[in-house]
Amino acid sequence: MTKTFDFGFGPVPAHQHPNGGGWVADSAYVDDSAYVGPNARVTGAATVCDKARVSGKAVVSGKAWVTGAATVSGKAWVSGNAVVSSNAVVSGNAVVGGNAWVGGDARITGNARVTEGTHISTP
Repeated sequence: MTKTFDFGFGPVPAHQHPNGGGWVADSAYVDDSAYVGPNARVTGAATVCDKARVSGKAVVSGKAWVTGAATVSGKAWVSGNAVVSSNAVVSGNAVVGGNAWVGGDARITGNARVTEGTHISTP
Protein backbone atom coordinates (compact mmCIF):
# COMPACT_ATOMS: atom_id res chain seq x y z
CA MET A 1 0.00 0.00 0.00
CA THR A 2 1.33 3.43 -0.98
CA LYS A 3 1.80 5.86 1.88
CA THR A 4 0.98 9.54 1.52
CA PHE A 5 1.97 12.64 3.46
CA ASP A 6 0.59 16.19 3.37
CA PHE A 7 3.49 18.61 2.94
CA GLY A 8 1.02 21.50 3.11
CA PHE A 9 -0.52 21.27 -0.34
CA GLY A 10 -2.53 18.07 0.00
CA PRO A 11 -1.31 14.49 0.39
CA VAL A 12 1.27 13.12 -2.04
CA PRO A 13 2.94 9.70 -2.28
CA ALA A 14 5.76 9.72 0.28
CA HIS A 15 7.84 7.60 2.63
CA GLN A 16 9.80 8.01 5.82
CA HIS A 17 13.56 8.13 5.35
CA PRO A 18 15.32 5.15 6.96
CA ASN A 19 18.03 7.42 8.42
CA GLY A 20 16.09 9.77 10.70
CA GLY A 21 12.45 9.05 9.91
CA GLY A 22 11.61 12.37 8.21
CA TRP A 23 9.10 12.44 5.38
CA VAL A 24 10.34 12.37 1.79
CA ALA A 25 8.04 12.77 -1.22
CA ASP A 26 8.40 9.87 -3.64
CA SER A 27 9.22 12.52 -6.30
CA ALA A 28 12.31 13.61 -4.32
CA TYR A 29 15.59 11.75 -3.90
CA VAL A 30 17.50 11.22 -0.64
CA ASP A 31 20.62 9.04 -0.39
CA ASP A 32 20.60 6.38 2.32
CA SER A 33 23.77 8.04 3.65
CA ALA A 34 21.98 11.36 4.19
CA TYR A 35 19.97 12.18 7.33
CA VAL A 36 16.40 13.51 7.39
CA GLY A 37 15.27 14.10 10.96
CA PRO A 38 11.81 13.11 12.22
CA ASN A 39 10.31 16.60 11.79
CA ALA A 40 12.21 17.54 8.62
CA ARG A 41 10.73 17.32 5.12
CA VAL A 42 12.04 16.79 1.58
CA THR A 43 9.50 17.38 -1.18
CA GLY A 44 9.10 18.21 -4.86
CA ALA A 45 12.01 17.09 -7.01
CA ALA A 46 14.59 17.99 -4.35
CA THR A 47 17.78 15.98 -3.84
CA VAL A 48 19.65 15.37 -0.58
CA CYS A 49 22.77 13.30 -0.99
CA ASP A 50 26.14 12.29 0.41
CA LYS A 51 26.37 12.97 4.17
CA ALA A 52 24.02 15.98 4.08
CA ARG A 53 21.69 16.55 7.06
CA VAL A 54 18.18 18.00 7.14
CA SER A 55 16.93 18.35 10.71
CA GLY A 56 14.63 20.26 13.01
CA LYS A 57 11.59 21.47 11.06
CA ALA A 58 13.66 22.28 7.97
CA VAL A 59 12.25 21.82 4.47
CA VAL A 60 14.06 21.14 1.19
CA SER A 61 11.73 21.57 -1.79
CA GLY A 62 11.47 22.38 -5.47
CA LYS A 63 14.52 21.23 -7.42
CA ALA A 64 16.95 22.19 -4.64
CA TRP A 65 20.10 20.18 -3.88
CA VAL A 66 21.71 19.68 -0.48
CA THR A 67 24.95 17.79 -0.84
CA GLY A 68 28.34 17.04 0.68
CA ALA A 69 28.34 17.50 4.45
CA ALA A 70 25.92 20.46 4.29
CA THR A 71 23.33 20.97 7.03
CA VAL A 72 19.86 22.50 6.83
CA SER A 73 18.30 22.84 10.28
CA GLY A 74 15.90 24.72 12.51
CA LYS A 75 13.01 26.08 10.46
CA ALA A 76 15.22 26.81 7.45
CA TRP A 77 13.89 26.34 3.93
CA VAL A 78 15.92 25.56 0.80
CA SER A 79 13.85 25.77 -2.38
CA GLY A 80 13.77 26.51 -6.09
CA ASN A 81 16.98 25.53 -7.87
CA ALA A 82 19.16 26.42 -4.90
CA VAL A 83 22.25 24.40 -4.00
CA VAL A 84 23.71 24.04 -0.50
CA SER A 85 26.98 22.11 -0.60
CA SER A 86 30.29 21.25 1.05
CA ASN A 87 30.16 22.12 4.77
CA ALA A 88 27.66 24.96 4.45
CA VAL A 89 25.01 25.45 7.14
CA VAL A 90 21.57 26.97 6.65
CA SER A 91 19.75 27.31 9.95
CA GLY A 92 17.26 29.26 12.04
CA ASN A 93 14.51 30.77 9.87
CA ALA A 94 16.85 31.30 6.91
CA VAL A 95 15.62 30.84 3.35
CA VAL A 96 17.84 29.92 0.41
CA GLY A 97 15.96 29.91 -2.88
CA GLY A 98 15.88 30.75 -6.54
CA ASN A 99 19.18 29.91 -8.19
CA ALA A 100 21.28 30.67 -5.11
CA TRP A 101 24.38 28.65 -4.29
CA VAL A 102 25.82 28.37 -0.77
CA GLY A 103 28.99 26.37 -0.30
CA GLY A 104 32.31 26.00 1.43
CA ASP A 105 32.02 26.70 5.15
CA ALA A 106 29.38 29.43 4.70
CA ARG A 107 26.81 29.96 7.45
CA ILE A 108 23.36 31.36 6.63
CA THR A 109 21.46 31.86 9.87
CA GLY A 110 18.71 33.76 11.65
CA ASN A 111 16.17 35.34 9.30
CA ALA A 112 18.56 35.65 6.34
CA ARG A 113 17.19 35.43 2.79
CA VAL A 114 19.49 34.31 -0.03
CA THR A 115 17.92 34.25 -3.49
CA GLU A 116 18.31 34.56 -7.24
CA GLY A 117 21.77 33.93 -8.49
CA THR A 118 23.54 34.73 -5.22
CA HIS A 119 26.77 32.80 -4.76
CA ILE A 120 28.16 32.55 -1.22
CA SER A 121 31.22 30.52 -0.37
CA THR A 122 34.11 30.59 2.05
CA PRO A 123 37.53 29.05 1.51
